[in-house]
Amino acid sequence: MSDAVYYRRDEVVGDSVSTWTKTFTAPRRIQTNILARAERRVLNKFCESLPAWVMPDHLTVLGITGAVVTALGYLASNWSPYFFFLASFGLLVNWFGDSLDGSLARYRKIERPRYGYFVDHSVDAISEFLIIAGLGLSPYVGLTVALFALSAYFALSLYVFLLNQISGEFRLTFVNLGPTEVRLVVIWFNFAMFLLGPAHLSIFGLAVPLHAASIGLVGAVLVAIFVVNVYKTARELARQSESERKPSLQRIPTISRMRPPQAAARGRGSLAQ
Repeated sequence: MSDAVYYRRDEVVGDSVSTWTKTFTAPRRIQTNILARAERRVLNKFCESLPAWVMPDHLTVLGITGAVVTALGYLASNWSPYFFFLASFGLLVNWFGDSLDGSLARYRKIERPRYGYFVDHSVDAISEFLIIAGLGLSPYVGLTVALFALSAYFALSLYVFLLNQISGEFRLTFVNLGPTEVRLVVIWFNFAMFLLGPAHLSIFGLAVPLHAASIGLVGAVLVAIFVVNVYKTARELARQSESERKPSLQRIPTISRMRPPQAAARGRGSLAQ
């Protein structure tokens, strides 16, 4: 379980850096997605071949630059669908920078656990917003549906951070899919939008944009994954709490054996008489 800082009720906590925990350790990364092993081999090769002047912070900047390129590609697709290829290229740049910054730090043994954890996930949130909001600005999806999917994604991210706080584990995989697989699915989706154009589905006689419906379905699936995992984790925590309470309850004497101090004193007085 991750270390935490505990404060007394009468302790005043300020913004001083001295109040921050100094015992932070990087969480255990749980990554069981389909491409995890193959991706690790590729990233290790990159770490070996990158020149010494390339630092993890450079790769972090490259990752968010890729997200900006993706957002611009989606926006420009309003003028030509060929810009979907620019959006896909931006996703590849984002994968390279985002996946390699921490890997390079660990490979060179120059990790800064607190700094890396904070900056990496802050930049990830910005990148996710740029990519999905950019998708909503494309002509085939719509901002409302895209923001729904983004909200569902952020809800699942919130679950990951809460789980890390209570267990020390940082889960990167759901239903065998991780960030890399998600990027590949989005690249495939970009290609489908390029080929199909503004396609529509007929549902109960209503024409529904195909691509917007697909993103809405993804958002609904993310919400379902979030709800199921919250329920399972809460149930497990309740079970553990009950197990922890039982030994302490067994040590408490039964009510019938407990006598108030006043009653005990009166009993001793009557015996003396």
